[in-house]
Amino acid sequence: MRLATWNVNSIRARIDRIVDFAVREHIDVLAMQEIKCKTEQFPFDRFEEAGYHVEAYGFSQWNGVAIASREPLTNVRTAFPGMPGFEKGRPSTGSGQAPDAPQEARAIGATVGGVEVWSLYVPNGRALGDPHYFYKLDWLSALEQYTRESLTANPDLALALVGDFNIAPTDADNGDPAVVQGFATHVSPPERAAFAALETAGLQDVVRPLVPTGFTYWDYKQLRFPRNEGMRIDFILGSHAIADAVTGATIHRNERKGEAPSDHVPVVVDLDLEGPDDDDRPMIF
Repeated sequence: MRLATWNVNSIRARIDRIVDFAVREHIDVLAMQEIKCKTEQFPFDRFEEAGYHVEAYGFSQWNGVAIASREPLTNVRTAFPGMPGFEKGRPSTGSGQAPDAPQEARAIGATVGGVEVWSLYVPNGRALGDPHYFYKLDWLSALEQYTRESLTANPDLALALVGDFNIAPTDADNGDPAVVQGFATHVSPPERAAFAALETAGLQDVVRPLVPTGFTYWDYKQLRFPRNEGMRIDFILGSHAIADAVTGATIHRNERKGEAPSDHVPVVVDLDLEGPDDDDRPMIF
């Protein structure tokens, strides 16, 4: 299985290059974030013409997530257990929003080829101390709890959490001079601790061992891309069943080039989920 994640920053504005990439790179499963459209506005037909099944979830011109797959998608969900919501202008209670705040279109999960895949668009946080920042931390805490409970119940579960995490886990993942630790989201200690908690819950960054350096996002402003002042904030986090199956990984930096690119690029891993076939080995007498 070739699994990819891409914050496409508007599926309708970039449908041609997204489908072209999926076909050209032989992507089996493509998780997308920031589709920026209602579910019924998603260009399902373009993917179906290319041989993909699609599940999408969006409310408006903001947020939105989707998964396209060569194989049928089953057990589709649009929220993980405990996922908090957010309501603009609503006072926070304690560290975050009230429990009944409406959920945003930030998660879609499905099972394909024996893998539980979640396409995730983690809240941005906006600014340190902003209600959206505490919402982000609550959101990540709920995701960590779901991950821990899932892998405790089934340690061999093939679980992949992929998407735009809006966190640069290490200083080396931040090359944007405007993002300074202690003054900005994405690099604050609580956010990095929340990312680390996902790893202690049983997940691994399965791309970094093969691609130790490289950014996945560059702001459109201030010539950030030509100067390579980007951030590594898009990840494929996998359980041990996923990590043990990885045979290759790539950050497709060139997708930031060309006409009207997204500000993010695809991140891809190759998985050998079946392992060696003992029956094909030569017999030895």
